[in-house]
Amino acid sequence: MKCLFCRDDDTQVIDSRVNDEGRVIRRRRECKSCQRRFTTYEHPELSLPYVIKQDGKREEFNQEKLLHSLTRALHKRPVPVENVDKAVEDILSKLLAKGEREINSRDLGESVMYELKKLDKIAYIRFASVYRSFSDVEEFSDAIKDLD
Repeated sequence: MKCLFCRDDDTQVIDSRVNDEGRVIRRRRECKSCQRRFTTYEHPELSLPYVIKQDGKREEFNQEKLLHSLTRALHKRPVPVENVDKAVEDILSKLLAKGEREINSRDLGESVMYELKKLDKIAYIRFASVYRSFSDVEEFSDAIKDLD
């Protein structure tokens, strides 16, 4: 790493510490040339997969869009915000664990429905009715029967 002061390439790590619940490493460095010290932070770079839409378009994964989908389905339902945040984290963890560069929007929707089913059955039905585009009452009834 280059020195922030003299731009020399020869720096040495003199101290390393883990902070922020083990997700960030703080490194104290010293320049061999000017002897000045500075701090750097190292954290993992996580790349979420691209989402392949039904029309074939690729778009970057948008965590805000995911959260919006969940909160919209859960509108006026008695589900704590912490549970919604946990559901988002669970979906993200599963995506990262797969390590794939792309995910089909249908698979992402199924993950959302799985989490909603655990959180609130009414929210699950709301989301499923829009996501699966129920065309008649029988499809709606079948989704309700799946809950049992």
